[in-house]
Amino acid sequence: MAHAVHDHAGVTTLVDDCWNRIGTRGDQSCPQLPTYTRCLNCPVFEQGAAALLDRALSQDDLEAAARAHRDAAPLRAHDQIDAELAVLVFRIADEWLALPATALRQIDEPRAIHSLPHRRNRVVLGLVNIRGALTVAVSLGELLGLDLSRSGKHASRNGYARLLVAAYQDEPAVFPVDEVEGVLRFPASALLPVPSTLTAAATAHARGVLAWRETTIGLLDADRLFDSIARSLR
Repeated sequence: MAHAVHDHAGVTTLVDDCWNRIGTRGDQSCPQLPTYTRCLNCPVFEQGAAALLDRALSQDDLEAAARAHRDAAPLRAHDQIDAELAVLVFRIADEWLALPATALRQIDEPRAIHSLPHRRNRVVLGLVNIRGALTVAVSLGELLGLDLSRSGKHASRNGYARLLVAAYQDEPAVFPVDEVEGVLRFPASALLPVPSTLTAAATAHARGVLAWRETTIGLLDADRLFDSIARSLR
């Protein structure tokens, strides 16, 4: 069923939210599920999301954003246990990582990255065209000192590679990743200290780890991460 989304200019955007009917959130009868595993990887989901993101904001949207901003006051100590972490979870090689969901701008298909001449820093991969804007592409694997040769147990899923477009304090960056799980929510109390087994670079950029399924997710600190990216560009 196509749902109508109205913007303040009086334009109606029709979006078929098939993921709620026959996809992973519905009865899972979609014939494309065996191909894409989950709706997040399906081009139909991507097109629907793009239609929603590209629409003009309504007055209700603006008022909701204002309320969210007002509600984002620093948490008191006794409120921490009830707080929620919304994080975007993704994989690079064998490592599951996450960024605060507020830093995400979009998830895109892999595309050509144009290398920068005379630059030997392997963290900065080059520039990529994102909706007409050239944006710096960064290797999180290199920045965090990950072993990029280790992806054996996830090799069959590497066809789901994506580009994450993120921004922090109006500074955008693109991160190529091997797989995107999606936005997951955890109680703030679930955040555990960074283990000593992580590389020094990963430890320096992490806020902590989250237990998930039978593994852990390294939650990256956006402030430290983008500070390192800025230094890599100098």
